[in-house]
Amino acid sequence: MSRICEFPGMAKPHDDLKPATRLVTAGRKPEWTGAAVNPPVWRTSTHLYENCAALETGRHVNADGVFHYGARGGPTQWALADALTALEPGAAGTMLYPTGLAAPVCALLAVLKAGDELLVSDNSYDPTRTFAQRWLKNFGVTTRFFDPLDVAGFAGMIADKSRAVLLENPGSLTMEVCDVPALSAAAKAGGLAVLLDNTWAGPTGFQALAHGADMSILALTKHVGGHSDLMLGSVTATAEYYTRLRRSSLQLGQQASPDDCALALRGLRTMDVRLRQSTASGLSIARWLQARDDVAQVLFPPLPGSPGHELWRRDFTGACGLLTFVLKGRDEAARAGLIDALRLFGIGYSWGGFESLVLPVNPERDRAVTPWPPAFLDQADRQAVRLWIGLEDPGDLIADLDQAFGAIKPA
Repeated sequence: MSRICEFPGMAKPHDDLKPATRLVTAGRKPEWTGAAVNPPVWRTSTHLYENCAALETGRHVNADGVFHYGARGGPTQWALADALTALEPGAAGTMLYPTGLAAPVCALLAVLKAGDELLVSDNSYDPTRTFAQRWLKNFGVTTRFFDPLDVAGFAGMIADKSRAVLLENPGSLTMEVCDVPALSAAAKAGGLAVLLDNTWAGPTGFQALAHGADMSILALTKHVGGHSDLMLGSVTATAEYYTRLRRSSLQLGQQASPDDCALALRGLRTMDVRLRQSTASGLSIARWLQARDDVAQVLFPPLPGSPGHELWRRDFTGACGLLTFVLKGRDEAARAGLIDALRLFGIGYSWGGFESLVLPVNPERDRAVTPWPPAFLDQADRQAVRLWIGLEDPGDLIADLDQAFGAIKPA
């Protein structure tokens, strides 16, 4: 047996390892991998017991690593959950879900009940907002939105019924970087659970629990999958909240496919190098866009001069290639013409795969308390374009953007 298999997956042996090394070593316990490098794909609904005594014991043990029934997973799922837990210092465990949206939904249901109030940052993912405003409302939960950049305003909103806050850092459309430690401190002073969608940077770029979150939510469909061929989500939680999260998730029948988990484990091993390349290419393209007279603003936290750059420098250790830019003085038809002229950017939802993508985005449709365009933009500059920068040569992507700008008539 290889030396690396003597300890992978265990939280404590990973404490002194850098995140890039943890990505390679975590989740590879020898009882799950044997002599193989990767855990096999365990496709099973039924786990057989040796005798009635073992069957009875299994009923009372609810933990990864212990067979019970397929709904509680097997070695393939356990390996992925274990690896994700090892990436978040202070984590007690990770639950897996069949989609990225199922992750925040189950996290919210673990901490809220009828009569409670949820506070949501106004830059949050639209499907999560919809769940809060419609489904949670049906269950007697009130939702209020707040400006993610206004810490004092948020603290002043906390009421007796407030039980949780949902943050996204940065927002996946408009890239606001919020002060997670300050917001978390205010939330915990009011007795609120802090849930953070950490998909943009992931645990290698932003350690959510170490910065004050109680649950770190990831759409594994994005960076962890990395190849646009799976749907998956996860929530990694502190000891204070993990038991509640696990119990409610299993009661809701949530589990991830072992095949998708195997693909996610494969993607996890190369995530660091992919994110480094995507970030570097994204920064090159952001600088090129920033220098154009027909671009009003580039929204990309690693870019000097972009809103939120100073907070990003303070709190983050990495990023990704997801960015937004705003056209200067152009209308919706011009934006559509620019996007349609692109050759190397596919028009499609999601991001985090190896291929570059583009979308027209309309943040004003998903705002409750913060305006779009924001105060630092002219009111005529509202046509936003979101780019996901994949693994193509950045020079080719810049050339493609350049010809697309040239394809639309001047303002």
